[in-house]
Amino acid sequence: MGAVLAGMPAQAAAPEASTLQTGVADPLGSMPRIDAPIALMVDVGSGRVLFSRDPHRRFVPASITKIMTSYVAFDLISKGKLRLDQRIPIRRETFRKWRNVGSTMFLPAEAQPTVAELIEGIVTVSANDACVVLAEGATGSVSAFTALMNGAAAGLGMRDSHFNTPNGWMDEGQTYVTAADLATLSGALMTRFPDLYRRFYGHSEMTWGGITQPNHNPLYGHVEGADGVKTGFTNEAGYGFVGSAERKGRRLVMVLGGYDRPIDRTNQSRAFIEWGFAAWDAKPLFAKGANVGVAAVQGGGERTVSLVAPRDLTITMPRGVATKYTLSVRYKGPLKAPIAKGETVASLLVRVPGEPVHVLPLVAGADVERGGVFSRLRDGTMGLVGL
Repeated sequence: MGAVLAGMPAQAAAPEASTLQTGVADPLGSMPRIDAPIALMVDVGSGRVLFSRDPHRRFVPASITKIMTSYVAFDLISKGKLRLDQRIPIRRETFRKWRNVGSTMFLPAEAQPTVAELIEGIVTVSANDACVVLAEGATGSVSAFTALMNGAAAGLGMRDSHFNTPNGWMDEGQTYVTAADLATLSGALMTRFPDLYRRFYGHSEMTWGGITQPNHNPLYGHVEGADGVKTGFTNEAGYGFVGSAERKGRRLVMVLGGYDRPIDRTNQSRAFIEWGFAAWDAKPLFAKGANVGVAAVQGGGERTVSLVAPRDLTITMPRGVATKYTLSVRYKGPLKAPIAKGETVASLLVRVPGEPVHVLPLVAGADVERGGVFSRLRDGTMGLVGL
């Protein structure tokens, strides 16, 4: 079911195609050099792809894998299946296998770090040992944890990704991702678990056990609003990076894969994200919590439920270019009770001439309990009247 939202046909505009063709406001004309064979930039608020190069090509993520590790940990915490203050002992086999292997927290054999300390180590210093300790402590085994990683990937629609380890250590290509999938994952990490994301991401260094180590994120200290996400390197994968920054409520995520030299990853990622903010503008559509529309409900105590923006929703256009757009709401209806407040039940479709349709989530604004006999009779009668 769907309907165009009344009163929102959009802005009067200069012609989109002619403006871009003449180069008056062509964001690609001002774009810096990007040598990475895989490159993608997405505006999270609108879902618009600002730049794309081979986004569905599979590649080995190395430590970028740890974004999914933190996503699964955040999900377990949000469901009450894992506590931040929970202490996890280290198995002897795990200590022997991962002691000083690649990036590490230098966890001693007798340590019992908290879940919060392990996540900090994973996110800030890319600790391989912490990933395995967390996986085993959270689910009993690495295989059980990677099963959750792959289940989460499937739930997010990451069709071209697979995880065989929680830390991205070399596994003969059994772990692979795409830039498109990593952008999806990173956006979900930030929007579904905003409090946990702000708590653990964006730190330039970490001290644990008397040892201080830096975060190798090339944006930190150089790009305003930078707070994520993860670098990765192995000889097998080359130098990769998923980066993000937020300014005035607008968030960009970029994915770069396959650099031969870290200096190129550093310099070009900084220039790339600055271009994303400078060459593109975001027009607000709905603020977080705004009522966007209503949906019909069947079998519930209420016959309708409000549809709410779960976050700020925007449309992104090249700077200096105005354009027409239309908005419509779509859902499979009528929705069937019970419905939980905050449950994703509909989509806002944003149509811009010459662009793919952008699909943004809408959630239920209230709980709708299952109705009694009268409600079901009422819905049945209304259905007969409509025949």
